[in-house]
Amino acid sequence: MRLLGVRPGARLLVHASLRGTGLRAERLREALLGVLGPRGTLVVPAFTAANSRTSSAHLARTAGLSDAEAAAFRERMPAFDPAHTPSEDMGVFAEAVRTAPGAVRSGHPQTSFAVLGADAGRFAAGHRLTCHLGEDSPLGTLCREGGQVLMINVGFSVCTAFHLAEYRIPKPPLRMYACVVKVNHPGRRQGEEWTAYEDVALDDGDFAEIGRAFPPHKVREGRLGGASATIFGIPDAVDHAVTWMTENRR
Repeated sequence: MRLLGVRPGARLLVHASLRGTGLRAERLREALLGVLGPRGTLVVPAFTAANSRTSSAHLARTAGLSDAEAAAFRERMPAFDPAHTPSEDMGVFAEAVRTAPGAVRSGHPQTSFAVLGADAGRFAAGHRLTCHLGEDSPLGTLCREGGQVLMINVGFSVCTAFHLAEYRIPKPPLRMYACVVKVNHPGRRQGEEWTAYEDVALDDGDFAEIGRAFPPHKVREGRLGGASATIFGIPDAVDHAVTWMTENRR
């Protein structure tokens, strides 16, 4: 990991698919924490995309249902609970970080992050509902503090850092989102309810292409165990993606 470029004290966002690599999630987590040291911060996406009315994950779960059946399904959907709701399709490594002792999770009901390290509480705080992956999210904090991305056995198509660029391009398109949240305000009704909000229309359909255009001198590649690994700076990735999106997206 040190040869690859993981630095003590770094803020490190990890995307990992460990299937077929021979790497064990818990061992990898502890190895990364050992290299990062007591001043480092380990971050993983702990997304729950199906907590939605319109996401592809939700639509897949309700495909083939009648209108009444789909409405009943949504009525039964539990609200996001940062302490207990599993992440969805983020992989065993993300879950190993989320469930580790001392882990803190940001509060967004669709795009939360799990964080380990001395600054975990600060990184997870202030994740606004109307800011999935923008400046007021752990991703924004990672970028401002010069964080890195480590991708293990995955490609740029899942590079979450590129989403921050979508907030920085001129006049980003917006859309409505809806998800189930807990309501627990003193003096008001408590329980669960749907909430709707407007945010940037996130689109990862061209992320692989953006990654192919990423200048090679900004990226370091190697191997961890039996897996390919890539590491790069988040500010470099976001600046590149802003330029690419501004020139190529219509």
